[in-house]
Amino acid sequence: MNTQTENTNKKIGLYFGSFNPVHLGHVNLAQYIIDNQYVDEVWFVVSPHNPLKEDTELVDENIRLKMVELAIQNHPQLKVSDLEFSLPKPSYTINSLHAFSEKYPENKFYLLIGSDNVLIFDQWKDYQKILEEYPVLVYPRKNFDASHLLSKYPQMKFLSTPYYDISSSTIRQALKEQKDVDKWLHPAVYQFIIENKLYQQ
Repeated sequence: MNTQTENTNKKIGLYFGSFNPVHLGHVNLAQYIIDNQYVDEVWFVVSPHNPLKEDTELVDENIRLKMVELAIQNHPQLKVSDLEFSLPKPSYTINSLHAFSEKYPENKFYLLIGSDNVLIFDQWKDYQKILEEYPVLVYPRKNFDASHLLSKYPQMKFLSTPYYDISSSTIRQALKEQKDVDKWLHPAVYQFIIENKLYQQ
């Protein structure tokens, strides 16, 4: 866990994802949430495997962790966690939330999800328990309007964050086609991808 021991009595937003690869949209969103004081810190939780996604294009989890470290190196309120690496697979969010609460009981954890996930939230394992136990912050995703679910999930707080219209899948495809992607990536992440020949086959 690459967080600091002084992270106590804080509001922590947990940003789960494969980050395959992490891009500037991820980082800018997290920093926006910090800057607007929704939480004190955002922790990127690199997931080894999402039970609702195919994992055929996932690069090694430790490589993805390294890329997040590179991407957030100049953002002191952003951290990265490998906690899910040691949990049973597939990783379920409710289990991970409980693991964070047990390991860092002095902090209050918030779940950060996109509006695309709101549309399938009732498919998540123990989703009602998540709503009972943790605040959920929702950021908008383009083409995924979840406003009709406001009444279904009154516990969720819908944020008015900017759209960051970048996707990891688009970046992976562009790399395969040898197109320019450095505008979407932190320079250190881009250099790491090129040096390690990631996503280029």
